[in-house]
Amino acid sequence: MNTHPTPTSVTILVSACLLGQPVRYDGRAKRCAHPLLQRWVDEGLRLVPVCPELAGGLGVPRAPAEIARGAGGQQVLTGAAQVLDAQAQDVSAAFVTGAQQVLALAQRHQIRLAILKQGSPSCGSAYIYDGSFSGQKVPNTGVTTALLQQAGIQVFGEDQLAAADLVLRRLQRDAPPTRNA
Repeated sequence: MNTHPTPTSVTILVSACLLGQPVRYDGRAKRCAHPLLQRWVDEGLRLVPVCPELAGGLGVPRAPAEIARGAGGQQVLTGAAQVLDAQAQDVSAAFVTGAQQVLALAQRHQIRLAILKQGSPSCGSAYIYDGSFSGQKVPNTGVTTALLQQAGIQVFGEDQLAAADLVLRRLQRDAPPTRNA
């Protein structure tokens, strides 16, 4: 009897930095070594790495950026708030463009679940930094997370993998099995 889960067509969007890619503003990665993420890899789940900031045209390295006044991604999307880098340059357009690129990718792959880097002005799902570059956190979402959630995609941070796994199991149960070629 096969004890391995049946592969499904479930695809998960994952921040590239969590998968070890050096795409963060400082040129580093923030690899997530959580056993659930490794289990998903071992089970053959399709993980699609993304970096919204690179997709929006920003390079590596780049100046750190935060959403001004602790506003969230939704306010950036509506033009009511700005993403500023540490030199007070408005980089909102790159963040919005990156979010749109990631949403388009998610829609192409019919993605309904994302694991994104907590705290990021793009990817934060439970918190971001307050815009003062002082390390203060505020409960809010990043630009990409806000856009993905608006489109019905469930977004979790790397510190919420147990909750994400519950959603994944439901999606796997509801998804048709993949066909072997």
